[in-house]
Amino acid sequence: MIHNKKEFNGGLALLVLFFIVLFAMFQPLFDGHNAMAYLDNLYNSISKGSAYYVDNLKEEAKSVAGYQVNVTMKMKSESQAADSVALITAAGATAEAKGKELTVSGDYLAILNACLEDSDKMYHNDGAALIAKYPVFAGKDERQALYNWNVILEGFDKGLKEQEAFAQAKVAFNINSKVVETAYNYYKVVPEQIKDKVGIVIFSLAFYVIYTMWYGFGILFVFEGWGLKISGH
Repeated sequence: MIHNKKEFNGGLALLVLFFIVLFAMFQPLFDGHNAMAYLDNLYNSISKGSAYYVDNLKEEAKSVAGYQVNVTMKMKSESQAADSVALITAAGATAEAKGKELTVSGDYLAILNACLEDSDKMYHNDGAALIAKYPVFAGKDERQALYNWNVILEGFDKGLKEQEAFAQAKVAFNINSKVVETAYNYYKVVPEQIKDKVGIVIFSLAFYVIYTMWYGFGILFVFEGWGLKISGH
């Protein structure tokens, strides 16, 4: 027995419309993507657009100008150590691979700037430029060069701290965490500025709140119309 048909039918209509909209949201209606995939890509793009630190880190790297680095580090594999020689020599420094160990010596700033330039290309999704620059990575994942830079900078961070060159180690750490990892993780994502997408951002956030309440009120009206109530007795 329905206690309040008007309230019950109103709640039922809300739930039916809710699931119709939900079905539509899973259709590829938004640039060939469903609503969730579209918004996920949008927020990734906005996030990437606000995570560009290459210019800032180039300025920070100038603090190590004139420093000659000499660090032996352990890479993840022998092949990675061998391939990483190309990264260092292209920067005008010297590298020698023995098994998994890579010994790097030379102008620290030149090495860091080479890393920043490669990361900048990958941030702008130009993986082909790195393959052309480093033929040793041809046929591999375009992000491999960045992964190698990631391990090299970790090696600098650890090795320089052991040499008590803490200021120089910090620069490597910052470039790795703010530039190399960002470029690697966001590769192929097109960066967007939130000011260019403010309309859809506000709409999506407002829709999320309204849509959640929509479902809640639909359930509430159905059960109240049905005659089910919460009682303290």
